[in-house]
Parts: sequence; C-alpha cells; structure tokens
Amino acid sequence: MRAPESPPGALRIATVETPRQWRDFHHVPYRVYAGDSNWVPPLLLERRLHYSPKHNPFFQHAKAAFWVAYRGGEPVGRISAQIDALHLERYGDATGHFGSLEAVDDAEVFAQLLRTAESWLDGNGMRRTLGPVTFSMWDQPGLLVEGFDTPPCVMMNHARPYFARHIEVAGYKPIQDLLAYRFIVGEPFPPAVRRMIARTRGREDVTVRPLRKTRQHFDEEVAIILDIMNDAWSDNWGFVPLTAAEIADLAGVLRLLLAPQDVAIAEHEGRPAAFCLIFPNLNEAIRDLGGRLAPFGWAKLFWRLMVKGTRTGRMPLMGVRKAYHASPLGAALALSVIEEIRAFHHRKGSEWGELSWILDQNERVKHIIDLAGAKAYKRYRIYERTFA
Repeated sequence: MRAPESPPGALRIATVETPRQWRDFHHVPYRVYAGDSNWVPPLLLERRLHYSPKHNPFFQHAKAAFWVAYRGGEPVGRISAQIDALHLERYGDATGHFGSLEAVDDAEVFAQLLRTAESWLDGNGMRRTLGPVTFSMWDQPGLLVEGFDTPPCVMMNHARPYFARHIEVAGYKPIQDLLAYRFIVGEPFPPAVRRMIARTRGREDVTVRPLRKTRQHFDEEVAIILDIMNDAWSDNWGFVPLTAAEIADLAGVLRLLLAPQDVAIAEHEGRPAAFCLIFPNLNEAIRDLGGRLAPFGWAKLFWRLMVKGTRTGRMPLMGVRKAYHASPLGAALALSVIEEIRAFHHRKGSEWGELSWILDQNERVKHIIDLAGAKAYKRYRIYERTFA
C-alpha cells in the first residue's frame, strides 16, 4: 500500500480560523489514509462537535490551537496544540500537548507542523510537550506503532507506519507505551481462573451485579463508577480526574449506549470495590458510512446499534479500588467483573472485544489481563520533547 505524498509547491502552515480551513482540517485524514482499508472515517458531525469549545467540556479547563499544512494549495497535514490547566495544576511541569497529527509522507510537513505547535506552546509558557494526545488521556492518547493490520476500535487511533519515523526525526523521544488487548468472547477463561472466580463469587461478602439503569438509580451508579475509577487510576501516569461537566457528558453516553449488563460492579462487604464496562464498537457500525450520516447513514447506524447490534466491543474502563491492589481478592474481583460481561456478550453472539488502553508499565493490570487469556495486539506510543 503506497503512502500518499505531497504535491509540488511551497509548504505553508495556516492557523485554522475560517469554515473552509476547518473543513480542510477535518478532511486531511481522507487524503492521508486514502487506500488504507483499516482506517475508519469518523463521523464528521461528531468530530466537529468534539473540536468545538461550545460542545466539548474539555475546553472549560483547557485552550487549544489548530493548524493545517498546505502544499501547492492542497491540505497535506494537520496538528493541534493544547494546554490543560488541570494537568498543570496536578503536575506543575510546564507541559502542553500536541495532537490530531496526521500528514502525508513528507518529513518537512511533520517537522513544520510540530515546530508550529511547539512555538505556540512556548509562547504560552510551556517548556515541554507530550503527544500525540487528542485532547486528553481520557480521549485518544498515543500514536499507533504496532497493529496497523486491523481497524481501530471506537475512540482509538489509527496511523500510517511512517508517522513514528517522522516524529522521531523531529527530535521526539518515546516516554510511554499503551497497549490494546484482544479477547475472544466465546473462549472461557482458563480453568484456574474460573476456579478463582467461583471461589470469590461463592463468598457471602462478595456480589457482582449489573448497572441499575432506572431513573432513580442511574446518577448514583455513574457516581459509583467514577469514584472507583478516580481511586483506582489516581497513581497512573498522566492521570487527571474528570470534571463534573465531563462526568455529565460521559453519563449521557452511558445512558444512550449501554445495556445494564454492559456494566458489572463488584461489591465487597456491601461496598462497591470494582467495576468494568464495555461499549459497542461504533467503528464497526460506521465503517462504511464515509463519515456522513446523510442521507441514509442515520437509518443504517440506528439499525446496526439498536436492532442488529455490533459483533465487537471495547472495554475502555475497568478499575479496582487501591485498597485491593496488592491482594488476591483484588485480582479475583477484576476477573469477576470482566467474566460477567464476557458471559453476557457470549450469550448475545458477540465475537471479540478489546481491552484498552493499558499502560505498558502497569504490570499488575497486565498480569490480570494475561490471566484472562487476552492478547496484546496493538501498541500506541506517547512522545516527549523539551524545547526551552
């Protein structure tokens, strides 16, 4: 598969301001991934809302700038730079982020886009940049560096293999890797793991239950999930807690997309201790829509999600309270909630799911996933550069 190349002409980097420039920004990936059968065109309407400060609560505590690279009058690349006040408050490291970096196979385009983002960050008092992160670690962090031969799951990135080379030539060094694991829904856990789960589920002080999605309980359930997650993830690299507005935004997604059995909550001695949830893989449902819902995409998407159902899913969130991290019970609770969801989706006829993302340095969670029989099949990389 031949990578797209730049047309002849001088290179120009333009700040995205006009409707035409925003259109070019959102359509750059169509040029970059032309001929790549594993790229999934995102819904353009959703992307426009995602990048809008009026609609994305991320911008309530962050600011950003966006650029498009033109050569010969043609858009050939794009990038964003953002500064998250909550990241700075938590880490005090004068670090901003770059993201949305996609371009044709042209070292000059990558270098100029990255230098432009660095200049903006430097002008705003930053001394270091991490990326690609679009826009936060809750969103789409990391550059795909392994696993180009399969499409990405929902809210995960795709890339061309040459991206990493051009980023590294521009002076960036790897700082953190993230992993995506794939598990076959119809394959039961190994016998030893099933026995561990059975012993745990047989205890009088342990229960595993689905999400209570009723009107009177839903907000309480979302609060439980976020409380466990903020406790479980608080020591993770790059972690920044969600704001109230971001939680409300997430709650709207959960209410719309999830069945009660798509969430499993484990309680120990009556207190929520672990949870896991799975999203339907929206990328499976939109893959052939070309990014558009008109004129018939709405109907296709509704049928595929609400009637037919997807054959694949992604587990983006799983957590066990820190008090259990060093105990066998903690591992058993994590495996129990994963198994609860796996068994439900096996009955539904689902084929496979993705567990992502997992920090490559998080040996404890990786061990639990290995016990579950899942296999790492994609790797994403975050780079850093100090520029002042």
